[in-house]
Amino acid sequence: MKVWVKLLIGSLLGFLLGSLLPADNQNILDTLAWLETLAVRIGRYAVPPVLIFSLTITIYELRQDGQFWALVFRSILFIIGTTFFVIAAGILVTVFFPPSRIPILIDEQLETVSLDTADNIIALFPSNMFEALVSDGVYLFPLCIFAFFLGMGLSYDKSYTKPIISIVDSLSRIFYHIVSFFSEILGIVMIVLAAYWAVRFHAVQQTAAFRDLIGLLGIFSLILCFGILPLFLYILPKHTNPWVVLYGSLSQAITSFFSGDINFSYPVLLRHLKENMGVKRRSNAVSLSLFAVFGRAGSAMVAAAAFIVIIKSYSSLGITPADIIAIGARAFLISFLLARHPGDGAYTALAVLCLDYGRGFEAGYLILQPMAFYLIAVGTFVDVMVASYASFAIARISGFQEDKSLRHFI
Repeated sequence: MKVWVKLLIGSLLGFLLGSLLPADNQNILDTLAWLETLAVRIGRYAVPPVLIFSLTITIYELRQDGQFWALVFRSILFIIGTTFFVIAAGILVTVFFPPSRIPILIDEQLETVSLDTADNIIALFPSNMFEALVSDGVYLFPLCIFAFFLGMGLSYDKSYTKPIISIVDSLSRIFYHIVSFFSEILGIVMIVLAAYWAVRFHAVQQTAAFRDLIGLLGIFSLILCFGILPLFLYILPKHTNPWVVLYGSLSQAITSFFSGDINFSYPVLLRHLKENMGVKRRSNAVSLSLFAVFGRAGSAMVAAAAFIVIIKSYSSLGITPADIIAIGARAFLISFLLARHPGDGAYTALAVLCLDYGRGFEAGYLILQPMAFYLIAVGTFVDVMVASYASFAIARISGFQEDKSLRHFI
């Protein structure tokens, strides 16, 4: 059975189960929340080791061929370009098809939300280099830095490093197979995630004020990821069938939406890019690592769109073109600072937008707190689909991709 079919069946079963459960039973909600935490940890479990060893050997091999910095530069350009396009498109859709106003909640307590950028930078270089290996694995950037220096160090003297190179290469392949195992069993895990998602969705759907925003974000994200973005693949070198690439990306679409966690989707994304789209490890490890850390276009887009709705809900004066540009610019910058928020990127970005914008909107994000899970789901879905398409495009342009037959897709 194809992996995407397993994931789809698990998601449908979970959604059906969640639709039958009472949304107002706190014991059930607490149990599902605990199970969701366990499920997400299972999905993240093998991510740090496969990232470290794959990125390390990739950096070494690319340096030997003199292609490392060119690939990094190309990936960064794709991240910047896709982020700008996705955020701009999301803002324009929200402006031209505005959802209805959302009633203001006045009894909410303002929370302290921060990106902790200064602390995150310090965390990249712990006092002991090996401390990066014993972290909780949520913040992947320090692991990427560790792999970078280790990969660079392997080029020192082959007479000394050759045994280590073989070990690192072997560990990369071993952990890839471990990741493959976890991607095969995620169909069962998806039952829990989809059930909890459905329970919360049933509860938030009872509030009519949220329906327009739910519909706008849902429809736009589907059109963007299943229609607009694949069309850009037509301009790639050689003949590229974007719908084959879309078909090969269905698994990561399912996992990202119901988990709302980009690290959870990383194993599925890594495996499907390799085995469905023929992206070689040399490109896959670099591009995916950069997108996992910096490529949060979807989360920033959702935050910007939601913030525009908040402004219109708070004020009857409307929103000026200058405000729209300012919101877009802030969202663009925030998108590169969400590395420590793999599972709550969109809502964190929205909170930071509100707090940074000021002018009485500091607590604005609280009116969307009941649908935070939905904002996170849509944002992560777009994040992962952009990473999937862009990683394929980067590999094809760089010569690190070979076509696969549909019958060999997993």
